[in-house]
Amino acid sequence: MDTIRKLFQKNRQVILYLVFGGLTTLVNIAAYFVCARILCMNTLAANGLAWIVSVVFAYVTNKLFVFESKTEGFVQTAKECLSFVLCRLATGAMDMVIMYVSVDLAGFPDVIMKILSNILVIVLNFIFSKVIIFAKK
Repeated sequence: MDTIRKLFQKNRQVILYLVFGGLTTLVNIAAYFVCARILCMNTLAANGLAWIVSVVFAYVTNKLFVFESKTEGFVQTAKECLSFVLCRLATGAMDMVIMYVSVDLAGFPDVIMKILSNILVIVLNFIFSKVIIFAKK
């Protein structure tokens, strides 16, 4: 048990990021599924709404649990939030391009492509969060 605890402490941030990244992905896919299949929205609109919902979820969980960011005051928190949103816009735009090209142009299954796109997005988002957004200054 002590070995597991040490391993967790050593890799805590990555493990928590994977857990919350996985949950964020589930939120994103579930929101996409509801929008696309239940609300009958087109691919890009459904994907855009799913992105907004998942970015809000990701910011809160990353700030509080993964990177344990301790911003002081409104301005510092607003800057952190803005950098988070801008980085997520970059990966969100990449996700939109992947979905448009693979689903709308190439005709691949939308949910499968959404899952594959999210794997790439998770990796890039961790790098941006670690290096840019929540970097200890």
